Amino acid sequence: MTDLSLSDHAIAGKTAPPSEARAFRLPTQWLGVAPFFIFAIMFLVLPTLYLVLGAFQNDAGAFTFDNIVGIFDPPNLSNYMQCQYDSWISWVDGNCKLPSILAAYWISIKISLASSLIGAFAGLAIAIAIVRGGLPNWIRSATLTFSGVASNFAGVPLAFAFLATLGRLGLATVILNTVFGFNIYAHGFNILSFWGLTLTYVYFQIPLMVVIITPAIDGLKKEWGEAAATLGATTAQYWRMVVIPVIWPSFLGTVILLFANAFGAIATAYALTGSSLNIIPIVLYAQIRGDVLHNPHLGYAIAFGMIVITGLANVFYIWFRTRSERWLK
Repeated sequence: MTDLSLSDHAIAGKTAPPSEARAFRLPTQWLGVAPFFIFAIMFLVLPTLYLVLGAFQNDAGAFTFDNIVGIFDPPNLSNYMQCQYDSWISWVDGNCKLPSILAAYWISIKISLASSLIGAFAGLAIAIAIVRGGLPNWIRSATLTFSGVASNFAGVPLAFAFLATLGRLGLATVILNTVFGFNIYAHGFNILSFWGLTLTYVYFQIPLMVVIITPAIDGLKKEWGEAAATLGATTAQYWRMVVIPVIWPSFLGTVILLFANAFGAIATAYALTGSSLNIIPIVLYAQIRGDVLHNPHLGYAIAFGMIVITGLANVFYIWFRTRSERWLK
């Protein structure tokens, strides 16, 4: 019988070799994302912190709420509220006017909301058509390619394109007037108005909606439709009870994202309308530039208000997107 015990003291006393020290390695895996973090910190985080701090400081650097209060302009806001109350009591429109900064916020919100809703519904229809409409594959590829380009086409080139198309002497305006005898400006349209700017924003809102919502439409599993048909559901019932509840969070989230996208746009609006339509980015630009108005800390407060609105919009977008991904995984 073989003795397996360690009877040899030399063997028994021999210790195991010490483990080699792990060599130090540079965190090279972070090098790829380092430019992103550097860019985000320098051009997003630090400027945002600077604006937030400036919104609560005066010229001497002391802490104050005067800049935030200045947005609401309490005397004029009180007059507006009294005017609204008197109009409600007398049933007569008193032509009440909001304080200028609040009015700029309000018109920006209305333009952003209108363009986001129009762009969302139109983009959703296009996405459904190219994904589930039975169209040839080349139409889907061409649409997505164009949408990727058009969603980033903004600023001065977009403003010039709309002026050349729908301006008073624009191509479409002249054709409608000479060929069909229909003068859109005689019927109340104006490219430099609320609906003119909204229509311009819709140009890049629709393609952005197509790009974002198409993956959600792709995520609808074929098995769901087959299961619904097996259970006797009609096409309308399938869309009402399955498709709409699944894509609804994605749709709402994208609407909010489109709202934030339009709310912060300035280059297109400024190139198209100048100062004839005072949306809040143009008011902010006037405060910071200081040609006539020069109150940089009030400008910081206006920017802080924009950050709050767009930040809330992005929080809701992330929340809706998280809910939609539960079904689309």
